[in-house]
Amino acid sequence: MTTPSPAGTLSFFKDLHPPRSRFREDVLDGLSKPQKSIPPKHFYDARGSALFDDITDTEDYYVTRTELGILDAIADEIAEKAGSGAVVIEPGSGSSVKIDKLLSALDHPAAYIGLDISKDHLITACEDLAGRFDGLEVGAVCADFTQPVALDDLPIPDGKRLIFFPGSTIGNFEPGGAKALLETLRGWLRPGDALLIGADRVKSAEILENAYDDTHGVTAAFNLNLLTRINRELDGTIDVGAFEHQAVWNADLSRVEMHLAARRDIEFTVSGQVFRMKEGETIHTENSHKFTIPRFTALAASAGLAVKQDWSDARGYFTLYWLERA
Repeated sequence: MTTPSPAGTLSFFKDLHPPRSRFREDVLDGLSKPQKSIPPKHFYDARGSALFDDITDTEDYYVTRTELGILDAIADEIAEKAGSGAVVIEPGSGSSVKIDKLLSALDHPAAYIGLDISKDHLITACEDLAGRFDGLEVGAVCADFTQPVALDDLPIPDGKRLIFFPGSTIGNFEPGGAKALLETLRGWLRPGDALLIGADRVKSAEILENAYDDTHGVTAAFNLNLLTRINRELDGTIDVGAFEHQAVWNADLSRVEMHLAARRDIEFTVSGQVFRMKEGETIHTENSHKFTIPRFTALAASAGLAVKQDWSDARGYFTLYWLERA
């Protein structure tokens, strides 16, 4: 990675061969539990990914536009803290708008490295980025970013590393999982490197529940699409119309919970296995934990990371944190 690659091509691609998604196993196991559940990573087939993009444009879903507003406001500060020639590493192929905004703010970033478990999506996203930023070294690593990745074994150029983890994805993990993920990201940092991470804030139940149950029904369609995917890919016989989307603020656990609730007693099969649900019984599909600044600071500290600076919007809806090794 010593000379720029032609626009739209990657400087390198490394396939670390992460295990394929265990969709069938996760669904059958989750539907067999007393509280039925399916991991939220399975939302994202092609239709689910498109619906999520639509969610971020709804009036009720404040997260994306609030974070983008913060990035606009602090662009000069981020550029100063990162310095010239930073190497940006993004676990997960997130919003192109966010990474474009960050890279545009930085002073001659040396490289961008994307990491994601979905190889085709990763390559497409990174090639698109390379085409938009002439002269930027762009590499792609197919890996499960929740697991340790030896970055020093990859052809990444020297320079200050800035790990970029926006969107409050950290909130989708249970507290123990969030700590473990932060420890993994800390392992990527050398002295002087930093992690720029977004985390959504605790606010009124009405605002939070509306954000995850928008008035146009886009989030409901996103949640229900999981059942459509099960029917299509796992020979399911689920009557999707027999379920409704629910989003509930759980104040005790500081999280919004998304569920699919049975409108009536129902029996269905998935991959030949029979399941029954009573009216009102739910399938728990996602958690989105919300944080206060002290709570997130304590979580970071438990993973060996120190908050060096934080930035919030005027309403206190969302915060970006600059973390370094403690």
